[in-house]
Amino acid sequence: MANRLRFEGSPYLLQHKEDPVDWWPWGEEAFQAAREEDKPVFLSIGYSTCHWCHVMAHESFADETVAEAIDQDFIPIKVDREERPDVDAVYMAACVAMTGSGGWPLTVLLTPEQKPFWAGTYLPKQALLSLLHQAAQLWREDRGSLLAAGEELTAHLKSPEDTDAGSPDRGLVRRAVDLYAHRFNPRWGGFGDAPKFPTPHDLIFLLRYAKRTGDAHARAMAEKTLEGMYRGGLFDHVGGGFARYSTDEMWLIPHFEKMLYDNALLALAYTEAYQLTRRPLYREIVRRTLDYVLRELTDPQGGFYCGQDADSEGVEGKYYVFTASELRDLLGPEDAEVFCRWYGVTGAGNFEGKTVLSLIAQEQIEQEPERIRCLRENVYAYRLRRTLLHKDDKVLAAWNGLMIAAMARAGLALGEPRYLDAAVRAAEFVKKDLTDGDGRLLARWREGRAAHPAKLDDHAFCAWGLLELYSVTFRPMYLEEAQRLMEQLLERFFDREDGGYYPYASDGEQLITRTKEVYDGAMPSGNAVAALVLSRLARLTGETRWRTVADLQLSYLAGAIRGYPAGYGFTMLVFLEELWPSAELVCTAQTVPEELSAFLREASWPGLTVLVKTPDTAQALDGLAPFTRTYPIPETGVRYYLCQNGACARPVDSIAAVRGQLEHGGGEAGEDPLIRPVSQSSWNRAGH
Repeated sequence: MANRLRFEGSPYLLQHKEDPVDWWPWGEEAFQAAREEDKPVFLSIGYSTCHWCHVMAHESFADETVAEAIDQDFIPIKVDREERPDVDAVYMAACVAMTGSGGWPLTVLLTPEQKPFWAGTYLPKQALLSLLHQAAQLWREDRGSLLAAGEELTAHLKSPEDTDAGSPDRGLVRRAVDLYAHRFNPRWGGFGDAPKFPTPHDLIFLLRYAKRTGDAHARAMAEKTLEGMYRGGLFDHVGGGFARYSTDEMWLIPHFEKMLYDNALLALAYTEAYQLTRRPLYREIVRRTLDYVLRELTDPQGGFYCGQDADSEGVEGKYYVFTASELRDLLGPEDAEVFCRWYGVTGAGNFEGKTVLSLIAQEQIEQEPERIRCLRENVYAYRLRRTLLHKDDKVLAAWNGLMIAAMARAGLALGEPRYLDAAVRAAEFVKKDLTDGDGRLLARWREGRAAHPAKLDDHAFCAWGLLELYSVTFRPMYLEEAQRLMEQLLERFFDREDGGYYPYASDGEQLITRTKEVYDGAMPSGNAVAALVLSRLARLTGETRWRTVADLQLSYLAGAIRGYPAGYGFTMLVFLEELWPSAELVCTAQTVPEELSAFLREASWPGLTVLVKTPDTAQALDGLAPFTRTYPIPETGVRYYLCQNGACARPVDSIAAVRGQLEHGGGEAGEDPLIRPVSQSSWNRAGH
């Protein structure tokens, strides 16, 4: 008989609706039941594409003996961490505090007042049964010790942040680069030991730092990592897109699940690399990544789905791996030999007797042979028929914000309208289907139902995506909507005294802690992304209110990250825009000049913000950026007004003249140029 989860919208919760465990969704009703029945809470947190979540589900939650032990002495609650990142963050912090590490599935025992007294991750069946027995016995016979442990841990989690305000400075940014260099793997790329995560925001920072300073070692670290990730099995060479992380230092064997946020951030990183280097390989990787998203992770209404599973038919990686004999049967002996040689497929295999395709042994990867492309497409079509792959088809506001940014940037940089169109459709979807009647953003949509108040990441990531979309289309409605989202954050999430944003709203459900988070994980922190949006809004609109909030936010971040700046790559990205030369360009014309779009397409200009005023946008810009009211629109031609570091150059009428101002410090401004050439001596030190 199905349990209460059958009424939920989350694919993860629905995976457990037939469990013999009498699951409750997170909510006051569950905790009220715990109080009335005088039971502790068994909290299980995971997500639908998680391999070890599936393992624990099969071993334990589908088992009648385990279900009886849980239901007899506990109130069991299931949480989808992607829907409720606020709940996940609170209890992951508890797990890390108790054990020194964390992960999913996350298993936590709570009092009916939501206070944790035990936390861990995956547990085999017998270990789980032992835990349940001991905890139930202690609840009956020595409850005071469990309550005391819960109070002590909760007090620890609530303890005030030991953070003093600081000032962003270039030394902090340079120290971050030095720390990356210390952890860099010169053979395979990446930072630190296995398992290795992509952390694309770190790579974007290094690329932009190289462009701003001429430091070729920073660029070389980023490029080595980008090439290594593509060569290995982290990239799906058959279907495109990237897996979540690599289990080894070579990027060869992935943890096979694919997540929307990884592919959004990686597409941004490869787009950045393409605009910096013009290397065709990076362009192709962006295309194959975003085409995968359009083909397999896009809802017909325009939103982007969360991801795809690591498992097929209960076997990890089954969907992605091949044997040499299987490929011979599919392609024929001659074509199979060519295909296997290109992708490193052997009889012995590299993963449980089968092969994860890679280009690690391939010397030439710049140009894919036409024959290989045709064979790859045949293998892709076969793979779609061979076995099914679970898809998490919920649409999250936060992750859609990241993909909107990626699609918009790639649409411009690659000159591919389909990516820009996808960004526009997704932005329309968020506005229409993930916004409630009061104009407040919601966190999740699935099958026509939106739910859960939006959190910090939802607002900040969507605002970032909208600013990227404005920077390509110059439609004021995107700038206006980004500003509206940041106003909601300011009203309900911001610490106006010390700076920093809380993870959930002041008028929302209050959990046992409300701690500001700044550390980057697989995704950049919401606080860092919010700082970027504030910084750009201040320069785009000229409004002092955004400058004031941005300065407080930057001061808070500078104090919070000083101990280890390399853990905060996205904050370093913001500091680059704030501390190195910046420029604001206003273009006035009858329509958006093609020469301006071409100029922005050919290279990224970190630190440059652009407004375009036309007869169609003038009225909207009057309200959004009041300083533009005095900028006349010429009857013919175009006028560019460039300001750098608080000083404005004379107006010019061609993008070539703007380029000269940017490359030489802006004429009268007399500041350092916006970019610097790569230093050959630095390049040599990088080993090239």
